[in-house]
Amino acid sequence: MSNTAANGQKTVAVIGAGIVGVSTAIWLQRAGYDVILIDRAGPAEGASFGNGGVLASCSVVPVTVPGLIWKAPKMLFSSDQPLFLKWGYLPRLMPWLLRYLSHANADDVRRVARALAPIIGDSLNDHLALARGTGAEKWVVPSDYLFVYDDRAQYEGDAFGWGIRRESGFQWDEMEADTFHAYDPAFSADLNFAARLRGHGRIADPGRYVKDLAAHVERDGGRLVIAEVEDIVRDGGRVTGVRAGGETIPCDAAVVTAGVWSGPLMERLGLHVPLESERGYHVELWEPTVMPKSPVMIVSGKFVMTPMEGRLRLAGIVEFGGTEAPPSRAPFELLKRHLPRVLPGIRYGEVTEWMGHRPAPSDSIPVIGEIPGLQGAYAGFGHHHIGLTGGPKTGQLLARLISGQRPNVDLSPYSPARFARAGQ
Repeated sequence: MSNTAANGQKTVAVIGAGIVGVSTAIWLQRAGYDVILIDRAGPAEGASFGNGGVLASCSVVPVTVPGLIWKAPKMLFSSDQPLFLKWGYLPRLMPWLLRYLSHANADDVRRVARALAPIIGDSLNDHLALARGTGAEKWVVPSDYLFVYDDRAQYEGDAFGWGIRRESGFQWDEMEADTFHAYDPAFSADLNFAARLRGHGRIADPGRYVKDLAAHVERDGGRLVIAEVEDIVRDGGRVTGVRAGGETIPCDAAVVTAGVWSGPLMERLGLHVPLESERGYHVELWEPTVMPKSPVMIVSGKFVMTPMEGRLRLAGIVEFGGTEAPPSRAPFELLKRHLPRVLPGIRYGEVTEWMGHRPAPSDSIPVIGEIPGLQGAYAGFGHHHIGLTGGPKTGQLLARLISGQRPNVDLSPYSPARFARAGQ
């Protein structure tokens, strides 16, 4: 049975209207498909609203670096470390966590970096290409990206990660105290070293950016449905529709781009993806008297500061606690405590806070590609903390795959089929 529309175009249902789903929808429309965009809450209501806003092409180094297994317990017992755990969730977390920590070795880090580089390595240009002609171009801002350290010794302590970035083709400028403070005098004199990566970018308002992209999908003839997707309807080994909000929506293909909520749909399709919420926090300071020149990673606190439209966003922190528990106060307070040490003398008006769910597969590699055993079923999720960075490229790859074109990236590292065997 075909669900080809009256105009002769095939119909694709995209499940999830964050940056990955909206990017997929736009590239599919450009390839000539009718698109139905389905989301449980609406465009940009999840991690695509609350992310750090950096087009962080250099973020090829996963959290699971060598030594993490020994550092993590100490971090959990310190209120000044950027790792939190809701202890009552630990029994449910443990199977995923053991898989996750098993990858904290140099070989796996290099394998992950090789997989991430094609997805995020040219993020600024990927976003410019995606946004062109949509009305969302104004939110994409080319910029440097700085990693700020207390001193050179602290930077040299990160030699492993910088070596991985160098292997991935990245270059940077090393800025000692005088050079760094001449570049941006906003920062405290206690911060005496920065690594400056050029050719990066930021999104000046991530939520409005993704909403503007979604509005373009609708203007271009796409249909937006606000509903929870319950299942993908199959007949004769192929996709024929999507069950959402109590109705069946006919389609020729379906793409699961629902972030951390993709896991249950994968289970229905025979895949067990070890997927957890890496709960992310942000604090926004409105009308600040000091604004950094570029997005910066404050390495000692493992959080990002990004200039945005009318406010400064502090984002980062990792907390494990599932998708149901309310936000914790401690991560918000930690972000606020870091601020005076980094930007002394800053004043601001309103403060807003957010917590959301970053989709974290246990091997730190996104799930992108055809779902085995069901014709017309595809997946694009699991980008950890680089969803905004990698969303446009992921969407473009999925659109090419659905169109029957040969993607210009080897998709085997991201294959959903890697979760089709027990014990993976």
